[in-house]
Amino acid sequence: MDYDALAAELRALRENVPGITDTLIAASDGIPIIGDVVRNVDPAHISALAAADHGIARQAAEVMGLGGLSQTVVFGSEGYLAVYAINRMSLMVVLGDKGLNLGRLLHESRAVIDRVGAILTPLAQRPPNERNDPAGARGEDTLDRPESVTNSLAGRH
Repeated sequence: MDYDALAAELRALRENVPGITDTLIAASDGIPIIGDVVRNVDPAHISALAAADHGIARQAAEVMGLGGLSQTVVFGSEGYLAVYAINRMSLMVVLGDKGLNLGRLLHESRAVIDRVGAILTPLAQRPPNERNDPAGARGEDTLDRPESVTNSLAGRH
């Protein structure tokens, strides 16, 4: 997987949309893949919350006959959490402050999701038993990441 290309997409989105504070890509089960995390947030915690948010919203859309879910946005008094389905195996998470330009985010995010999806496709097409080894089931990080990516996920730049 091209982690540099993923990191570049996340960084560009943050730089191009006013108000974005942090971005990350997570597996649909809540495991972080890579992040452009600037604030002191825990990527693992945000990934897990985003996966839960998306899962509940997907079920609600399905039960109500609304079709496939593409995104959710949580509006808070101090900012936003947007969760986008990249494909059935991964999510893009965007955190923003209260100055986030939501219109610009909606406009910019579609192209980013398409490009990120193309980068992730080889991973998404693998059978579930080939994506992680048994250590992954115990919560251990099993992805082979360059040190720069691991530092990004840990909030170190």
